[in-house]
Amino acid sequence: MRESPTLRQRLYTIVFQNDTPAGRRFDKLLLLIILASLVTVILDSIGEVHRNYSGLLAGIEWGFTAIFLLEYLTRLYCSPKPLRYAFSFYGLVDLLAIVPGIIALYYSDAQYLMIIRVIRMLRIFRVLKLSPYLSQADYLLKALRGSKQKIIVFLLSVSTLVTVFGTLMYVIEGPEHGFTSIPKGIYWAVVTLTTVGFGDIVPQTPLGQVLSSLVMITGYSIIAVPTGIFTAELANAMRGERLQQDCPRCAKPQHEQAAAFCSRCGEGLFGKRD
Repeated sequence: MRESPTLRQRLYTIVFQNDTPAGRRFDKLLLLIILASLVTVILDSIGEVHRNYSGLLAGIEWGFTAIFLLEYLTRLYCSPKPLRYAFSFYGLVDLLAIVPGIIALYYSDAQYLMIIRVIRMLRIFRVLKLSPYLSQADYLLKALRGSKQKIIVFLLSVSTLVTVFGTLMYVIEGPEHGFTSIPKGIYWAVVTLTTVGFGDIVPQTPLGQVLSSLVMITGYSIIAVPTGIFTAELANAMRGERLQQDCPRCAKPQHEQAAAFCSRCGEGLFGKRD
């Protein structure tokens, strides 16, 4: 005679297995609760709403925190490997949804950190069966790993430039024109080099304006460099993935790096060509 599932097994089916009717209902309800908690935090940040309904909103926020705490403890209880869940991505996100509410006991403004619960909305990929789309992020990760060294060299070069430009502007303009220190000059150089241009510090002397123009031109020259590096690595990652695919006609598994057509049957490897 088949034994009936235990309470722990039933909870595991509901909480973790989103491919069951009960699991899907639980995940959908959880998403609605997360969304409601985010709306509550956003409303509480509005001055007029906070003055009139601070007590009510605080009670609602505590209610959501209690629900998330109960959910987290339930997951720990029914998980076959509690520590593995606790240190997994979703486990850490679930914990972060609770921590701001506890910190708010000692520091009231910490309640606004509850907005971090928006990360929990990533569960929508599981509920709506969108997980295959997340695999496309592998291209971005491969491109980031491939371009890491080039981007580090680029950032070090830019850091050297802004230090030199900031120091020169401090020497040329001086405190009387707002450049009260070398760090202040470096701040100006970063703002100018990135073409942000807040305008809170403006060079006044002719030499300073000439240097400022040079910094702006340099900024336009280098701003596309990291984009170009990343785009090239992304193209390489996508091409490498496509080269690993089988030939659509003869199913040959591997092809040369620069191959545009299959060496066995002549089929185009990247779609039809004119």
